[in-house]
Amino acid sequence: MGAPDKLFGPFKRTRPAPARVLIVDDSMVARTVLTRMVSATHGFTVAAAVADARAALDFLAVNTVEVILLDIEMPGVDGLTALPDLVRVGNGAKILIVSSSCDTGGASMVQALALGAADTLVKPGMGNFAGKFSRVLEERLGRLVGPAEIAEPTDVPAKINDAPVHDFDIVAIGASTGGIHALTKLLRAVPDDCDVPILVTQHLPASFMSYFATQLALLANRPCEVARDHTRILPGRIIIAPGNAHLRCTRMSDGTSIRLNAQAAVSGCMPSVDPMLESVAEIYGERALAVVLSGMGRDGSVGAAAIRHAGGAVVVQDQASSVVWGMPGTIASRGDASAILPPEEIGALIAHRRRPA
Repeated sequence: MGAPDKLFGPFKRTRPAPARVLIVDDSMVARTVLTRMVSATHGFTVAAAVADARAALDFLAVNTVEVILLDIEMPGVDGLTALPDLVRVGNGAKILIVSSSCDTGGASMVQALALGAADTLVKPGMGNFAGKFSRVLEERLGRLVGPAEIAEPTDVPAKINDAPVHDFDIVAIGASTGGIHALTKLLRAVPDDCDVPILVTQHLPASFMSYFATQLALLANRPCEVARDHTRILPGRIIIAPGNAHLRCTRMSDGTSIRLNAQAAVSGCMPSVDPMLESVAEIYGERALAVVLSGMGRDGSVGAAAIRHAGGAVVVQDQASSVVWGMPGTIASRGDASAILPPEEIGALIAHRRRPA
């Protein structure tokens, strides 16, 4: 046998280039430790480590990276303020917030995810970087820049049809990693006079749900609440699953309401998108629209199949705009997507209350 790099005809066996990482943190100690950790992670290399957002923007103006590790609390322009510009100049770079601020009740975390961060990670004290934090950082980096879980989507009709308005009576949205930013874009495209009720299952810890609901209410300019047992599904409202139970619809004599349960779901997620979509399929049938946004894994694929079987429509986020195309990609690959669209176009579809062609 020849050496591993031996030429085979016109081709040469090569290893993929390491993913380049930009570290943005005002602490020299944090930059040094993070640089060492990233450099020790297989498949990653540190392109630069800078002390503030201005230096990061200057670097990105002439360099390309796959991942940005961003602190929030920095002198001058803080990380949250700089985040939209970093998303724009980063040219597709995945931004992982690494900050102690992500452990203060969820506000900074949810704000960062809404502004375009791909994920967040609590930065420990300077004496606690080793051990668990190092392992979690490696896992998060692998999640953001890992191999594509699903092949490129096949062509799927993506236009709004000319059928009469009010083709569906409810919208059920599922999302995970990268989903909050996508949901933000989606809701901004739905006018506040659109009275279709919206259910949301987003993978988040229970402690963050109250703030998440407040943020969605402000974004959508409509009431939004964390679901409780027997919450009524009313026009124009957003209801989100709590972090410790699945959201399910149930029929009542004068309408529909929410029932919560914590039984194990097929996906293993809590809350899971599947129970929500399965119950929506059962109650609303062909009058249901399911939306699955960016997220890792396959949660939502069972429920999406139930929606399609009941005659409803399923729309998934496109791969180009997704942080992770696992959840929407699985549904698309199984042929259960009625359309594959970016979040803004999904919002426009909801605003028209028409099924995709």
